[in-house]
Amino acid sequence: MSISLRSLILLPIWISMAQIQQGGPDETEKSTALKDLLSRIDLDELMKKDEPPLDFPDTLEGFEYAFNEKGQLRHTKTGEPFVFNYREDLHRWNQKRYEALGEIITKYVYELLEKDCNLKKISIPVDATESEPKSFIFMSEDALTNPQKLMVLIHGSGVVRAGQWARRLIINEDLDSGTQIPFIKRAMDEGYGVIVLNPNENFIEVEKPKIHVQPSSDSSDEPAEKRERRDKIPKDTKKRRDFYEKYRNPQREKEMMQLYIRENGSPEEHAIYVWDHFISQAAAENVFFVAHSYGGLAFVELMPRRARDMIQRFTTSLSPSLLSKVFFLKTFI
Repeated sequence: MSISLRSLILLPIWISMAQIQQGGPDETEKSTALKDLLSRIDLDELMKKDEPPLDFPDTLEGFEYAFNEKGQLRHTKTGEPFVFNYREDLHRWNQKRYEALGEIITKYVYELLEKDCNLKKISIPVDATESEPKSFIFMSEDALTNPQKLMVLIHGSGVVRAGQWARRLIINEDLDSGTQIPFIKRAMDEGYGVIVLNPNENFIEVEKPKIHVQPSSDSSDEPAEKRERRDKIPKDTKKRRDFYEKYRNPQREKEMMQLYIRENGSPEEHAIYVWDHFISQAAAENVFFVAHSYGGLAFVELMPRRARDMIQRFTTSLSPSLLSKVFFLKTFI
């Protein structure tokens, strides 16, 4: 197990501080020497070296990665697969880097759905105002007009979004393994209309507004000296807490709040909304669902709520040509 530079430097200091607090003959002299030592240590600079800024590129090119002709993510200079532990002993930084790359890949898959699969991005709620939070789904040109068959794809829970089965597979394996694109292309080749749900896009995040609290006036007759002694404890405690928080998390991130999307605040709500406003209005005689993981639960939740409509329109049979792909999904992911 490795120990970071700041831990090696600050550990003996904290031990010395604890010893001083216990008392001793040269307490004043030691305290003065310790304060002098602390004044010569640039803690901000020390922490900066221990954890680089959480400032990551917003493009694959910026990360120096690209998908090759096999759909595999590779470093543009070394040709190596993605490396999670880019910086040793910096798990939080590595995780933030991975999440930043994942957001770029999500947008990349959206582009593939539109450009390679010729799907249309449809905003929801359908009657959303300009200012309210929105989500979206993807549909083929004939999704609502195809008279024969419609295929609906629903991914599972977590960070995945429309068009994905598993982000980990996209990054570590290839696009065919981790995305719904092979399913979509095969279905369209065989004459299916296609609707791709986006059940995890339930809210947008905005920065939490800062609330300025006005200090309350103390009109009591409490002596100033007594009030000062009482107030000194929480101030010292807060100062100590802030110091340790800065040491633990030197790059404090913005406080965010979630604004939920109307009638799409959960995967279950999303599935019902898409059924009511799109699938139920489709001309297809048969509707087929391909669902992975929690997407299956969202579909199961949909069934009793729209049972009458679903009995008239839904079939559990699968065409032999698509059966192997559905089996592949269940066994591989």
